Amino acid sequence: MNLDLTGRVAVITGASSGIGAATARSLSAHGAAVVLLARRGDRIQALQQELSDAGRSALAIEADVTDAASLQRAVVGARELGRVDLLVNNAGVMLLSPFEEGHVAEWKQMVDVNVTGVLLTTNAFLDDLRDGGGDIVNISSVAGRTSGRNASVYNATKWGLVGWSDALRMELQEQDVRVGLVEPGAVATELTDHITSETAIAGFKSRFDDMKILESEDIADAVLYMASRPRHAAVNEILVRPALQP
Repeated sequence: MNLDLTGRVAVITGASSGIGAATARSLSAHGAAVVLLARRGDRIQALQQELSDAGRSALAIEADVTDAASLQRAVVGARELGRVDLLVNNAGVMLLSPFEEGHVAEWKQMVDVNVTGVLLTTNAFLDDLRDGGGDIVNISSVAGRTSGRNASVYNATKWGLVGWSDALRMELQEQDVRVGLVEPGAVATELTDHITSETAIAGFKSRFDDMKILESEDIADAVLYMASRPRHAAVNEILVRPALQP
């Protein structure tokens, strides 16, 4: 199977840890030049150095996906590596809680990052992607196709991302821009570290503490496969769950 991405320039949001960092390592190992976007500049600078030391092309740009001005600066900076033809919208937050607890600020944060942030980032890089074709890979969640206790607002953001991705796929297909969706189940990342609801934390632990869950690299493999298909083939959706996840 050909997984070669030589000559391509990939932007990965949320590249400072977890799935984003693993995806950057995977895409760069298969020939892509990678632009690392995240708010935590020290983390992406360290990853840039790691990849550069391995002889790979990488550029760290501190950016916030909820800030359109910061994304426009990132577009200009990314062109140092060439035309962006692969965008991985990975940045996201999962602040689970029972709806009745009323964590309004957390609801807003999830909508801002998981929905508006993806729209703003895609809009910022769209001219590059359409100028010769490319790929958009959106990292959603199994929560975008199923519903669960303590996850109603998170579900809303991920169901929204699923619907938008498919509509965008149809809008851009005549411009040689493929839009794909990767939907992870439970993954060992920092995502759960930010949950503040004790009820939600207890519920998550009861479901997954005794289960071998996914690693970030499992999701990076799905992104690599999707982005490396020949141009006549569009892999629109990949769902990856731990083998024992119901």
